[in-house]
Amino acid sequence: MRAVASGRVVFADWLRGFGNLLIIDHGKGYLTIYGNNESVLKQVGEPVRTGDAVATVGASGGNMESGLYFEVRHEGKAFDPMRWVSLK
Repeated sequence: MRAVASGRVVFADWLRGFGNLLIIDHGKGYLTIYGNNESVLKQVGEPVRTGDAVATVGASGGNMESGLYFEVRHEGKAFDPMRWVSLK
């Protein structure tokens, strides 16, 4: 998985229901959340740039199949990630 925007890692650990979870703070109240990862490639405090590899997709959250949980939040509220994601 690659970061959708630059920021700083604020969480990188296992969390029940989300498996290996990575949260990136992009400033101005924006966070991206990447869950169900096989592994996380960044540590808390590390800066990331748009397009950096941040995790490998897996099935660590208790799901039977590999997949990714992805969420974008602004000031604590989830919103449609298609505003940030490019489908290249």
